[in-house]
Amino acid sequence: MDRTGKCLCGAVTFTAKSLGDASACHCGMCRRWSGGIWLGVSTKDLTFTQADAVQTIQSSQWAERGFCNKCGTSLFYRVTADGKFAGHTSVSVGCLDDASGIEIGREWFIDRKPEGYTLAGDHEKVTEAQVMAMFAAPS
Repeated sequence: MDRTGKCLCGAVTFTAKSLGDASACHCGMCRRWSGGIWLGVSTKDLTFTQADAVQTIQSSQWAERGFCNKCGTSLFYRVTADGKFAGHTSVSVGCLDDASGIEIGREWFIDRKPEGYTLAGDHEKVTEAQVMAMFAAPS
């Protein structure tokens, strides 16, 4: 399934192709970056039809985040490290023009989730230690 989307001001528009599962991330960076929980859906191909305002920041040793440099909208998260997750991209569910039918398949950093909310449904829950083990440098 392909979906279109845009930032708040419309300076960035995109098409996300071959969408997969949605994920929720509770890590401190995602909460700070998104203003709450990060809800993203994996995509095999993210194409910008208007990309002049897309800017990225290397936010960790293994990933970058993309945003609109005009309005600040959080657009995507992409793994930049080598390995089996290299290139994995998650686009913001909130930026999609149509988010119908998208369900959460995984929660990341479940042990960092604030106590004030709980997401419904039965899905995989990954702890901070499990995430760190996934991206640990080989010894």
